[in-house]
Amino acid sequence: MAEILVLVDHADGAVRKPALELLTLARRIGEPSAVVLGAGEAAASVAAKAGEYGAATVYVVDGPEFDERLVVPKVDALTQIARDKGVAAVLVTSSGEGKEVAARVALRLGSGLITDAVELEAGANGPVATQSVFAASYQVKSAVSHGVPVITVKPNSAAPEAAPAAGAVENVSVAFSGNAARIVSRTPRVSTGRPELTESAIVVSGGRGVGAAEGFGVVEKLADSLGAAVGASRAAVDAGWYPHSNQVGQTGKQVSPQLYIAAGISGAIQHRAGMQTSKTIVAVNKDAEAPIFDLVDYGVVGDLFEVLPQLTDEIGAR
Repeated sequence: MAEILVLVDHADGAVRKPALELLTLARRIGEPSAVVLGAGEAAASVAAKAGEYGAATVYVVDGPEFDERLVVPKVDALTQIARDKGVAAVLVTSSGEGKEVAARVALRLGSGLITDAVELEAGANGPVATQSVFAASYQVKSAVSHGVPVITVKPNSAAPEAAPAAGAVENVSVAFSGNAARIVSRTPRVSTGRPELTESAIVVSGGRGVGAAEGFGVVEKLADSLGAAVGASRAAVDAGWYPHSNQVGQTGKQVSPQLYIAAGISGAIQHRAGMQTSKTIVAVNKDAEAPIFDLVDYGVVGDLFEVLPQLTDEIGAR
C-alpha cells in the first residue's frame, strides 16, 4: 500500500485528538506513517499512541531546534522524510501553524496543496479531498495533479478509530536549514479548563444577543455542563465581551464540531463561514426571522436567558 505521512501534533507528552483523526483518515487512502517532532522524553509514548491508531512506522526527530525556532525545523523534517521515503501524500492538521507548515512543505516538494479538507478517499490517481467552500454553501472534491499531495484536514472531520499496527520507531537525523526567526520567550496561556475551541466536539457560542460581557455566564454554564468549548461571534468580540481568541467566523477560528449551539447569534455570512460544516447546529434567538434559522437542524425562538438555563438544568438532571 502507498505510504501516507501524518504529522502528529502533541502537547505535554499527549497526542492531540486531530492527529488521531488524521491517522484514521490516512488508513482510507493508504498505509499511515507518523512523524513525531520535538517530543523529547515523551517520544516513546507519543510513538506508541500513533501505532495504536494505525501507524506502521513512526519517524522520530528530536533536537533543540523545535524549541528554539518557529515552523522551519518542522518543515525541514517533514520535507526530508517525504522525499527520502517516497510517500504518496502528506497529511497535516488544519490549524494556523499546520497550514503554514503544509504550504512550505508543498512549495519545497514542488507539489500541490489542499487546505481544510473535511473528508478523504482513495482515487485512481491519488487521494481525493472533499472541501466545504463559499462559506460551506457547496462541497467540492479536489485532487493534486502534480507531485506529492500535501493536505490539511479540519479537526472533527472523522471519529478517531484505533487500529493497532507495528508502530516501528525509526529515529531520523535531519539537516536543519536554520532561519532568522528565533523564539526568545514563552508565556503560558491561562487555561480555562475547557477544550480547545477548534478541536472540541461540542461548541457553545454567544453573540450580540447576550447583551454584555456578563451575559456570557449562561453560555459558559451550558458549555461546562456539556464539556464544551465556548465561542463568540465577531459582534460580541468587537464589543469587548469575550476574548478575540474565541471568535468563530471568517476572520476568527473555523470549527467543525459534532454539535454547535449558537445563542443570540443572527447568522451573518461572516459567522457562518466559521461553523457551517458543524454536524448538528442548534440556534436560540428571539428573532424568528434571523438568518441563522435557515441553517440550523434545530431552532428555538426564545430568550436565551430563559432557554439556556433550562437546558443546563435538564442536562444536569440527566
